[in-house]
Amino acid sequence: MSARQKLTRENLGITEGIPLQASSGGIDELRKDIQRLMDIEAIKQLKHAYFRCVDTANLEELGQLFHEDVRVRFKGGGYEWNLEGKREYVDNIGMAFSREAVGQHNAHHPEIQILSETEATGMWYLADNMWILNHNTLTTGTALYWDRYIKVDGKWLIRETNYERIYEISQALDERPKLTSHYLGVHGGEPQF
Repeated sequence: MSARQKLTRENLGITEGIPLQASSGGIDELRKDIQRLMDIEAIKQLKHAYFRCVDTANLEELGQLFHEDVRVRFKGGGYEWNLEGKREYVDNIGMAFSREAVGQHNAHHPEIQILSETEATGMWYLADNMWILNHNTLTTGTALYWDRYIKVDGKWLIRETNYERIYEISQALDERPKLTSHYLGVHGGEPQF
């Protein structure tokens, strides 16, 4: 098995952000405190929208969540994605989430650090299942995401996103699952593999 990094805040480049405590100053300081809380909520909504758009192959909305120069690094049990730029990432998602795929991705336990008025980091715990129907395979597991966000024209965007698997199980299925509902079967693109 290859060497793996320790998934600690320090190793992932996650530093302490602006403390989450009410200032003792006046109304302007209070407004800044409230804005930081609103920014944290906006980042949570951004990441939740990301998973919704991935699982529904909503590539148009997905592209709106990223900075043009987004950097993507995903490391699984048998794969590693290293992508540069919004177009490359969105195109890859479009190929993976085809009519022959079913995805279910949930992120939990956000640890969001506001670094400045326009920069933040976040860590998320992922639990997911991914069926590739034309190959009768199921991959399930968990991963730790760590992201960098940037606020451009008042909107938070994903500037960098990374994950490394905590565990992953890939298995061949004896037969194709008998789906009674399959959203991507209608709205996904043509399979590329």
